[in-house]
Amino acid sequence: MQRLRDLSRLVEAVYGELDHTFGTYQRNSGLTCRPGCGACCNNPEIDATALEMLPLALEIYDQGKAEQMLDELAAYSGFNCFHYVRHSLDATQGQCGVYQHRPAICRMFGAAAVRNKQAGMRLSVCKTIKEDKEHPYQQALITMLSEPAPSIAAGKDRVRSLDYELGKRDLPINQALKVALERVLFVAYYSGFEQSEEVA
Repeated sequence: MQRLRDLSRLVEAVYGELDHTFGTYQRNSGLTCRPGCGACCNNPEIDATALEMLPLALEIYDQGKAEQMLDELAAYSGFNCFHYVRHSLDATQGQCGVYQHRPAICRMFGAAAVRNKQAGMRLSVCKTIKEDKEHPYQQALITMLSEPAPSIAAGKDRVRSLDYELGKRDLPINQALKVALERVLFVAYYSGFEQSEEVA
């Protein structure tokens, strides 16, 4: 179990780097999110790896709610992130219910560089930010060559490099949390079994 906790601390350290890198770029470029907007959280195509969800899975386990959360995820019929708290009927307004433990993609999305079809980089900016910040968006497009935006792919790779097995596959965000919880419970069970064997 200690290995998972050590790995989680490494993931959280990388999250600190991502928060700084992407947050600084978005603030400096003026491409920041609209307050209270949760449109991206309502996207059914948000993916994460089990590794990205490990800090959250351990937090849920430490609260004694891992099995309960697995049951709730199995019964959940929604298509968006389980932890998204809606503030409007159309779900465009809301907030993250686990903000401190949100995965890497949630820390990088908004305004960042992504690969284009020619294997180069292009600026990707959320539709709402484009509408709200048209002039900063146009300016960022102009300066992309001289002042490139941080890359989502590089950020994902930075996390993946910490553990290939847990970081190798992107899954729908709720499925990624399920896999992380199952791994934590599996390791916790066998850690307890080994400890009881040592006592005997």
